[in-house]
Amino acid sequence: MGCFLRAIDRAGLDADSICVVSGIGCSGRVAGYVKLDSFHTTHGRPIPFASGLKLANPKLNVIVFSGDGDLVAIGGNHLIHAARRNIDMTVICVNNFNYGMTGGQVGPTAPFDARTTTTPYGNFESPFNLPYLLAASGASYVARWTVLHLRQLEKAIAEAMIKPGFSFIEAIGPCPVIYGRMNKEPEGLDSLRYYQQKSVIRNGADPRDAGIDLNGPIVVGKFVDVERPTLGECLSRVNVKAKQKSKIMTDT
Repeated sequence: MGCFLRAIDRAGLDADSICVVSGIGCSGRVAGYVKLDSFHTTHGRPIPFASGLKLANPKLNVIVFSGDGDLVAIGGNHLIHAARRNIDMTVICVNNFNYGMTGGQVGPTAPFDARTTTTPYGNFESPFNLPYLLAASGASYVARWTVLHLRQLEKAIAEAMIKPGFSFIEAIGPCPVIYGRMNKEPEGLDSLRYYQQKSVIRNGADPRDAGIDLNGPIVVGKFVDVERPTLGECLSRVNVKAKQKSKIMTDT
């Protein structure tokens, strides 16, 4: 949250133009902790709420905070289609590799062979590579940092908020209480340091190489920063065409 607040100043944004939307999960209370217009939405639905806000008032700078379970599991359909449409919003996914608030169940980003309360003998499903998923879906901006990469994360959030189109940032924020203990990781702040220390910065890397293995290094950095027409821009062009055709029909 500190990186987000500093990023607002860094980007020179007016707080009155910002709206924060959060989902359900460990990061869901972000919307209630900041003195900004905010919505704490239903499970898996922060992106539909955010899409409605942006389409109703294109001048808003809409930021979504949510977790891997909320965004990628129950909300996965909304996530990929918002990226495909290139809706102008920033999505920050705090990835802790499990459903940390409800008991540490396996989630769609849990590394293969990771132990959770519902996979005590190891996860037997392949996880999503989030940077690759969002890049393939059409996001204009994709980055990943751990929560202890403070300067890089702050810069990424600032860049994402002023970038036209769909911006996605994965913030690796491990759960030391359940997931960490079950996988024999360090506890408390040492858990955060553990993930920071095993990160390898590779700006511009192919997102296909950003998959996360249980005990391997984690590739972090800015992976995608491209220009694409936003949904709002495309809608405006369609409206112009429709008005021109309506005028022609009226004149004839």
